[in-house]
Formats: sequence, structure tokens, C-alpha cells
Amino acid sequence: MLDLKFIRENHELFRQGLLNKNSKDVVDEILSLDEERRSLILRTDDLKSKRNQASSQIPAMKKAGQDPTAVLAEMKLVSDQITQMDDQLREVESKLEVILRHTPNISHSSVPVGKTADDNIETKQWLPDGFSFKNSFKVLDHIELGKRFRILDFERGTKISGSGFPLYIGKGATLERALINFMLDYHLQHHGYSEVLPPVLVNRESMEGTGQIPKMEDDMYFVEKDGLYPIPTAEVPITNIHRGEILEEKYLPVKYVGYSPCFRREAGSYGKESKGFLRVHQFNKVEMVKFVKPETSYDELEKLVIDVEDILQALKIPYRILLLCTGDLSFSAAKCYDIETWSPAENRWLEASSCSNFENFQARRANIRFRNEETKKPEYIHTLNGSGLATSRLMVSILENYQTEDGKIKVPEVLWKYTGFKIID
Repeated sequence: MLDLKFIRENHELFRQGLLNKNSKDVVDEILSLDEERRSLILRTDDLKSKRNQASSQIPAMKKAGQDPTAVLAEMKLVSDQITQMDDQLREVESKLEVILRHTPNISHSSVPVGKTADDNIETKQWLPDGFSFKNSFKVLDHIELGKRFRILDFERGTKISGSGFPLYIGKGATLERALINFMLDYHLQHHGYSEVLPPVLVNRESMEGTGQIPKMEDDMYFVEKDGLYPIPTAEVPITNIHRGEILEEKYLPVKYVGYSPCFRREAGSYGKESKGFLRVHQFNKVEMVKFVKPETSYDELEKLVIDVEDILQALKIPYRILLLCTGDLSFSAAKCYDIETWSPAENRWLEASSCSNFENFQARRANIRFRNEETKKPEYIHTLNGSGLATSRLMVSILENYQTEDGKIKVPEVLWKYTGFKIID
């Protein structure tokens, strides 16, 4: 949710922020409804004050032997006006809330202005020792590798559930589980997170709190009978742990990490981009969520990116970091970095993680605050999240980068204690 006072006092800045995010300009509509809302509140308060004064006159008139009929009639008219204005106020507030629920967060001043992903800026590239973008042998893609070693079966996954639902088999299933456990352990032992295992079905309030609904509702699965949504990311249940709560400043930052399966309809995703793990409806992800003080949130964002980098460097996977431009930011994000891993078979970078600062956008929607120790007053907290990491695209890079010329797949050394094997052959 957005801060009406900020929009009112910085409407041109906000208007430009919407334009930079390729979003509809609704500033005038918001200001008009806000002015009408405040006018109705003021007029209603005046009428209620008038009614209260009249109410206090009646006992005195009766005590003095005077007839209060005229005053009662006037009070009835005032009460009818109040009822009418209360109805108008609810209607105006409802319209205003709908617009605000559909209006995105605006970007931070450090975000480059751009229209599409082509305007994103590469800020870093990391390559392990001995890595080359050119291979001395024919590189197989992850689908061919999955078939050859009987570790992935996309055809049977389609038979069971439909396209976009992968089936891991044998050492493929073990490798996936090992990767999840390694990432969780690393974040717990080296980055100071607390582990949570969240529900994978959430209610509408939770989806609204993090900004997935109503804007992206068509991309979500929905269990109509129970009114529950399979989560598109663990960001949703983990952020909603503190929905409607006031945290104590001395405990900040609060840092959670959790694993979950994720479900996305991804309506309209077809063709080459959909093959294998490149576009799936179900995938696994380790998610990091932070609740931080506003003045530290951008430092915490940089630390979040480093937490992802540590994982990839331990796995010795080539990656690059992109600073997203305004036009490529998500609905809720004020600033975001994408971390992409290299796929030699695709000969391109694949997004494996996003690290975002939402500032107080989600906190306003979910009513998450902290008590300022100096002022003793509640303030909206800043929320951040990062994929640490999504396994589907990462699995592509591991399988393809670790294949050998003699037809085997090496297992990254940091995963050996989790897999129990060093080679897939």
C-alpha cells in the first residue's frame, strides 16, 4: 500500500515514478478521491459535533419545562445527513483503496531509468578459476543430460501433472535435495538467518500483504473450495509471519530463511523459453526475508546480494549481477538486483535469484511496524527478500557446467557430504 500523505505532498515526483515504471498515471484520480474523502470526513465531523450539542440541550430543555420537539426534529435531519455522508465516505474510500491496491511501488532514486530489460545494468561478473565461455567438446543441455543419466524425466512429469511439472529421479532427486540442504545450512551457519518451514497454502490476506494480489492474480493457482493459494514464493508466508504486529526495534534486523516448493501458472509462457527447467509451474526455492529499520534497508539489500554470491562462489558457478531499471522492476520493489547463472548449452545467462528492497510498501499493506526506541511510536518497517536460490535454473547451470568430456557429471565439492557421491555416470 502507498502513503497518501507522501502522494499528496510529492504528487509530481510520484507521477514520474509511475511513468518510469511503465505504469498508468493515476495521480490525479488519487488526489481527487483523497480530497473528496477528507472533505466528507470534515463535514461529517461538523455534523456530529452539531448533533452532540443538540443532544446535550435536550435534558436541559426538559428540566426547564421546554418542548424539545424542534430540536429532536433537527437532530433527526442531522443524523440522516450523517448516515448519507458515511455511505458516501465508504464508497469513496473503497474506490481509493482499489486504485491504491493496483498501483505499484515507485523506484528508489538510485535505480536507472529504463523501459525494458535491455536497459538493465550489469554491475558484476564472477567466473571460477579455469572457466571459459568456449568448450572443447559438444555441450549437452540439461534435458539431454537428464535423459542420458536418468536423473530428470520431464515427459513423465507431464504425464503425471501436465507440462511444467518436473520429475526428479535417482541421483537427480538426491542432487536437488542436497542443493536445498546445502543452501539452508550455509545461510544458517554463515549469514545468521533463522530457519522457518512455512505453509505452502496461504489465504488472500497474505497474498495481498506482499503485493501478489490483486495485480498478479491471474498468474496464481487457486484452491477455490478452500479459498487458499499455493504459494508462488516463500516470500509470501514468511513476510506474513509478522502481519499485523509491532516488532521491538532492539530485535531488528529479523532475518528468516526457508525452503518451499513454489507454484506459478505463468499464463502465456510457451515455446523455447518453456523447455525443461527454463519455465516451470512448480519449482523449489530457498528464500531469505529481512525485516529491517528504514535507515539500514539499502545496506541490508547489498548484504542480501552478497549472501547469494557466497552460495554461487561455493558452488563455483559463473554468475553475473544486474541492477534492474525502473521499467523491469516488479510491482512491489523499490530496487532489485537479479543474479544470473551461466548456461553453456543455452549460451546465455539465466535468472536464478532476485534480491529486492520493498521499503515500507509491503509493510503498509500487511501492517507490519516496529516501535521506535527513541520516540516510542510505531513506524512502518522495511521488508526485503532474496532467492537464496531457486533451484530450477541453478540446476541447469550445475549440470551443464559440471559435465565432462568423457561423458560424466561432476558434483560440486560442497555438495559431496549431502549427496554421498561425487560423480553422476
